[in-house]
Amino acid sequence: MFKIAIIGAGRVGESTAQFLAESDLAREIALLDVREGAAAGAALDIQETAPLFGFDARITGDTDPGVIAGAELVVITAGLPRKPGMSRSDVLEKNVEILDGILVDVMREAPDSRILVVSNPVDVLTYRAWQKTGWDRSRVFGQAGVLDASRMAAFVALETGLSTRDIHTLVLGGHGDAMVPMLRYSGINGLPLHHFMDQEAIDRIVERTRHGGAEILALKQTSSAYDAPAAAIKAMVEAIVINRRRVLPTVALLDGEYGATDVAMGVPCVLGADGMEKIIELELNAEEQKAFDASLAGVRADIARLQ
Repeated sequence: MFKIAIIGAGRVGESTAQFLAESDLAREIALLDVREGAAAGAALDIQETAPLFGFDARITGDTDPGVIAGAELVVITAGLPRKPGMSRSDVLEKNVEILDGILVDVMREAPDSRILVVSNPVDVLTYRAWQKTGWDRSRVFGQAGVLDASRMAAFVALETGLSTRDIHTLVLGGHGDAMVPMLRYSGINGLPLHHFMDQEAIDRIVERTRHGGAEILALKQTSSAYDAPAAAIKAMVEAIVINRRRVLPTVALLDGEYGATDVAMGVPCVLGADGMEKIIELELNAEEQKAFDASLAGVRADIARLQ
């Protein structure tokens, strides 16, 4: 891919730019931020690591939206961050306002791009981006499930002492406390989790996964998570840039899948050169369906606040 734009040069945006540059996933990475010098400073700092990491990408940063002109993929990380005790939906109104302004710039400067939304509440903001652009749903999607599944896998590794290379997890639903860790589709090298842990340990991991972001926020106090989110973004970007056609949990616009329409939710999707190429429908059992519906209701309630 020739050019990737990252809107928001905060901690998540800067870490994302670094990870993408190190992986040589674009010839140019452009950072855009409203704060004077923030994007330019981050870009220069990352550029100076090029000889050490051996990448050839050119990193630019500016307050002028023209810096993202011609981008083929736009990653949106800008927004008001959570503070300890806040939920993701608590920042909805302000972040919708910020997103709306960003979308005007994206549609003008990068009209042929695909949009990867990261800002919270990501399910609602992904829906908003699709609604405002009017683009095909394959071009507008969000990041949440890759991060949540990674957190769950990390907790399984810490609990069992086994290699993360063999641990596979899946998380569906909204990116919040009602997310749905899918235990039937999670395991270690093809073996179910209960082969390695008792139910109490599994339940503990599920709850820790649901509150993974809040746990880090409570510990840091002045900053939310950024390295793990950036790594999750990089995994999704790589699937698109290299056309890996990976099956990854993605915030996607549902149009009848899982019995839902006119809503964005985390579901397994095929990510490739065309963006969100396909939604994978899983057969949910009664317990999973109940949890999914509860998560869906929460996202719908937030979307209703946009009206």
